[in-house]
Amino acid sequence: MSDIIYIPQRTLVVVADGHQAVLLRTHGIRANLSLTEERRLTPQNLDWEGPSGSRPEEQTPRQTDEATFAKQLAEALYGMKQANKFEHLVLAADPQTLGQVRQSLHKSVAATIMLELDKELTNHPLPEIAAAIRDAAG
Repeated sequence: MSDIIYIPQRTLVVVADGHQAVLLRTHGIRANLSLTEERRLTPQNLDWEGPSGSRPEEQTPRQTDEATFAKQLAEALYGMKQANKFEHLVLAADPQTLGQVRQSLHKSVAATIMLELDKELTNHPLPEIAAAIRDAAG
């Protein structure tokens, strides 16, 4: 039997892919868990910013843009954490984006992660995202 993860009220839920992130808040607990949308983030200044280092030759411009957005998302989460906008975090993203965001997160943000879902959920309705979180949390 796996451990059950308790997701507190007002937990920040980030549902992301390489092109956007939806920031949500939890309401209710366990079977009554629901979500409300707080805001959306999209890539900014992709021509000016890039992921750290140089782009590998085998990486496409689209992949570079996705890595840049993952870095921007990690920076936004760090700013929110510094401003005390959240204490607990659920991170849901496709496996590639999840890996890119995870490696860019500041340790103070990474320490707040209660649950990670390696699923593409950005275009799913809120009740389906809530159900995926409930299922993953046990």
